[in-house]
Amino acid sequence: MLLVLLSAPFVSAQFYGDPPDDHHPWAVHDNNRPQPPQVTPGKMPGAPPSDAIVLFDGTAASFKANWEHEKKNRKSDWQVIDGAVQCAKNAGTIRSKAQFADCQLHVEWSAPAKVQGSSQGRGNSGIFLMGATEVQVLDNHNNPTYPDGFAGSVYGVMPPAANPLRAPGQWQSYDIIFRRPVVKDGVVLDEGSFTVLINGVVVQDSTPLEGGGGHRGRSKPRAFPEKGPLKIQDHGNPVRFRNIWYRPLRKRSVEGGTDGKLSVEATMAKRAEIAANLRKDAATKKGKEKLLRLLESLCYEVDDEAVSVAEEEGEAFMAEVKAKPEGRKGDVIQVNNAVKYLVKHERMPSDHAAIDELKALIKANGWDK
Repeated sequence: MLLVLLSAPFVSAQFYGDPPDDHHPWAVHDNNRPQPPQVTPGKMPGAPPSDAIVLFDGTAASFKANWEHEKKNRKSDWQVIDGAVQCAKNAGTIRSKAQFADCQLHVEWSAPAKVQGSSQGRGNSGIFLMGATEVQVLDNHNNPTYPDGFAGSVYGVMPPAANPLRAPGQWQSYDIIFRRPVVKDGVVLDEGSFTVLINGVVVQDSTPLEGGGGHRGRSKPRAFPEKGPLKIQDHGNPVRFRNIWYRPLRKRSVEGGTDGKLSVEATMAKRAEIAANLRKDAATKKGKEKLLRLLESLCYEVDDEAVSVAEEEGEAFMAEVKAKPEGRKGDVIQVNNAVKYLVKHERMPSDHAAIDELKALIKANGWDK
C-alpha cells in the first residue's frame, strides 16, 4: 500500500496527512509548502556549494575584498602566502567585511609544522562568530591544556567531545553550525548553540552558548546583535587559514521563520496567508479543480465567502455528474475523499447534505464496489 501511495503523483498528497493545527501552519506532507531550493554541492569535500558566500579563496584579491584588520595602528599585516592567509605577530585580529548571524561556516587551518610552546602558547588562534563567541583554534596534537580551551571548544563554555586533530603542519577542517541567542524584552527565547565538526568528527552537538563564553569569567545568557562580523584572532602564533565560506541558515520560528512549531499568533497568520493564496488560485480554475482548491483552503482557514462559493461549485459539480456520469468515477471519488477529510478534521459539519448526496451518487453508479 505504501508503495502505491509513494508512486502516485505528489499532488495527491493534499487531503492526506494531518491538517494544520494551532502551532503548525502546514499539514503533514503538505504540497503547498515551498519546495527546498536547489543547491549544487562542491566538487570535493569542503568545497563551497553553489549558494555559499566565499570569504577567502586563497588569493590576495579575495582577502583584500572580504577582510580588514581590526587594529588601525599595527606593526604588521596578515599575509597571503601559498593560498593561505597567515597571522603575523602584532597584526591583531582580522574581521570579515560581511556581517551575518546564523550560518554554516567552513574554515580550514594549520598550525606551524615546527612545534614551539605548549598548552595555550602553541598554534593558538580563534574563530569568533559575530565577533562575540569563540570556537578555539589550538594545536592540541599531543599538547594538553585546560579542556574548555581545547581546539574545537566553545571557549570558556564546553570542551570538545573528542580530539581528532592531525599533526602540526597538516590542514584541519572546521565545519560549524551556529545559532545566535534570541532575546526579546529581556526573555531568552533561544540561548543559541554551536555544532562543530573537526576533520569530519562531531565535537560539539547543539551546545548551548550560555552567553558566548570568554576568558576566566563565566558568561551568562545575553542578547546578541542581529548581525556581526566573523573574526579570526591574532594570538601571537603564525597560524594559517584557507577555504573560508559560509551559508546563511533559515530563520527559526522565534525569529519569524515558518517551519517547526510556531506561536498560535504566527501560525494563524500563516494559515490565513496560505488560505488566501489558495482562494486566489481557485479563482483561476473551473469545475472540479476550482472546487477542490476551495475545499483545500478550508483546511487552513474557514472563510465564509469561500464556503459559499464552494457550495455553489459543489452543486454544479453534482448536477454535471448526475447528467453524465460516464468516466467521472475518479472525479467523484476525489471530491468525496476531500469531503471525508474535512469532516474527519472538523473543517466541515458531519451532517452536511453533500455527504449523503455523494454517497448516493457513488452507490447508484456502482462506484463503491
